[in-house]
Amino acid sequence: MLERSGAHLIVLGNEKGGSGKTTTAFHLAIQLLYQGYNVATIDTDSRQQTFTHYVKNRRNWARKHGVRIPHTTHYHLPIARSDSQKEKERIEFSLFRQAVGEVEKHADFLIVDTPGFDTHLTRLSHSLADTLVTPVNDSLIDLDVLADVDPVTLEIRSINHYARLVQQSRKERLALDGRTIDWVIVRNRIASLSSRNMRNVQSAIERISNRLGCRMAEGIAERVAFRSLFSSGLTVFDPASDEVLLGGGVSQVSARQEYRKLVDALNLPVRERIEERRARREEWRARVMENEAFQHVAAN
Repeated sequence: MLERSGAHLIVLGNEKGGSGKTTTAFHLAIQLLYQGYNVATIDTDSRQQTFTHYVKNRRNWARKHGVRIPHTTHYHLPIARSDSQKEKERIEFSLFRQAVGEVEKHADFLIVDTPGFDTHLTRLSHSLADTLVTPVNDSLIDLDVLADVDPVTLEIRSINHYARLVQQSRKERLALDGRTIDWVIVRNRIASLSSRNMRNVQSAIERISNRLGCRMAEGIAERVAFRSLFSSGLTVFDPASDEVLLGGGVSQVSARQEYRKLVDALNLPVRERIEERRARREEWRARVMENEAFQHVAAN
């Protein structure tokens, strides 16, 4: 098992595709960068690589337009090729450990985007998470990866595959260092108008949260604007996004507010990160002064 210390690890996970994991992960990363934190990112989806494409689009756009915008320290884990499944998993573990090890000491937050299906890296990422964010679309169909919900009574009839994966990951994390994973289910792509379906989804998630011991947070409303941002690699937090954001103005401001509320709901250890960074700076200064004093004595 991989031992960790340092960066707070946020994992975006859901075995249902199209839930907005990558968009949420990227916006969280850029938002934390603008707040002054050191942020690293890892894309464990070696097949689709959507997160990595987002990062590349951002760097290319900034270079082309001569604009200075913040970037994460990013790692993309390539496909491990081997005829042996055991050897393949060993290679994946080694690559993941190397990526985490390189950023642990200087990053405040490490954000990991996972594929929409069960893989060795998905399970490994989940077992190491400090905060697990699971975006779900505002539909009872999308809750099926978590639980079998009675459509009439909204009672939980059984726990389904992704929820079982998280439960196992929590057990592994507890055995590793005695800590638990803060699991937050995020209602994503919420419609602008209230409906019976929305109320049913909220009620169902509340029941699932109580059953699984996780929390629920409001997510981001459905906006076509996000699709136009991907090709430039921008987010609603980038001032330059006004040039490419469809709808702009009010839509951009609303999206920013929603993401800020989401970060607040995640209860990230932002104060602890600041204190740790201050302690590291003071330690570095003390070493510099000690070294200068030694050189002064040696010179005389």
